[in-house]
Amino acid sequence: MPGVVARGASTAVVTGIGVAAPNGLGTEAWWEAVLRGESGIGPVTRFDASSYPVRLAGEVPGFVDEDHVPSRLLPQTDRVTRLSLAAAKEALDDAEVDLERLPEYAAGVVTAASSGGFEFGQRELQALWSKGSQHVSAYQSFAWFYAVNSGQISIRHGLRGASGVLVSEQAGGLDAVAQARRQLRKGARLVVTGGVDSALCPWGWAAHLAGGEMTTEGDPAMAYVPFDERARGHVVGEGGALLVLEDAEAARARGARRVYGSVVGQASTFDADPAAPRLRAAAEQALAEAGVGPAYVDVVFADAAGSRDADRAEAEAIAGLFGPRGVPVTAPKTMTGRLSAGGASLDLAAALLALRDQVVPPTVGTVRPAADCPLDLVTGTPRRARLRTALVLARGRGGFNSAAVVRAGAA
Repeated sequence: MPGVVARGASTAVVTGIGVAAPNGLGTEAWWEAVLRGESGIGPVTRFDASSYPVRLAGEVPGFVDEDHVPSRLLPQTDRVTRLSLAAAKEALDDAEVDLERLPEYAAGVVTAASSGGFEFGQRELQALWSKGSQHVSAYQSFAWFYAVNSGQISIRHGLRGASGVLVSEQAGGLDAVAQARRQLRKGARLVVTGGVDSALCPWGWAAHLAGGEMTTEGDPAMAYVPFDERARGHVVGEGGALLVLEDAEAARARGARRVYGSVVGQASTFDADPAAPRLRAAAEQALAEAGVGPAYVDVVFADAAGSRDADRAEAEAIAGLFGPRGVPVTAPKTMTGRLSAGGASLDLAAALLALRDQVVPPTVGTVRPAADCPLDLVTGTPRRARLRTALVLARGRGGFNSAAVVRAGAA
């Protein structure tokens, strides 16, 4: 490929972060809210949810489409794409990279998606059945598609290198980063990667409800309490994080202003048999690739499904690796809800900022872990700690497991 030279092994470093989350729009606003223990979960406002058994969600606040998306793109984009474009721009601005100085095919985009443009699709289906096919937008052909975020980010920023999309639900945010790392090994210099999701519309809500894992609890403070005896399901949210992932040598050569950390290990597994979950295997393989044992992990960012059986299975995997209460564990997604493809990449961003600031963010809502979840769960307030290495875990509906190991600095 012109302008790209294969390097073989390379270190992947994160030089930029962009966030759109229910408890903060923009990386620092979100991170400050996380450290304050401020939740973004509340009553659904994006549509009338009064007739549904679930009426809570995590909605990104203060997002004015026209402030983030050129007017020409508004008719052809779903909310999920608009959120993605905003997060990608923040990440690239944060990285302070001059894309025009890169070889033509040296930068790409790899994102994760779970639903595509559900709200856009619902609107066009309504037009089809109420007005006729001539009222369906030509943009429907791509605005709903899983790969649309990668495509629109690529077009807007001229990222013409190898790109793609991963579809593995909540695990997707880590799987996308894994694919981005592969592109760096093949010679790419920079990849925008991660996940952002949004399906807060009646059509999307019907799909979420069909999964049978949402809580019907009406109190936002009690609705999503993973690892707690009171856990009865999760809350759905929208948003996520996009990262600028660079080859370490390329980042040094261009004089990158900051490196949040390095992605040094990653692995994915699949639960062919639901009775034999393989999350622990994914974590073990990620640690093996990173070249570290469990004793070197300083904090675990849990998947935190919010259902008793799934929480118990994850707690067993973590305790099996580290010993009962053997490592600090946290689930800051209790302040956002589960964000489908955006959840794991937001946790990855949280892990990187925790390493930067030497603090473990809290799990909000859960008072103490249940007896069958023997975890050192950080609850209530942040915990100061010496942090060098973090493990991020994610599970997607259907049996997907993913794990990533991140290390402070340019390892």
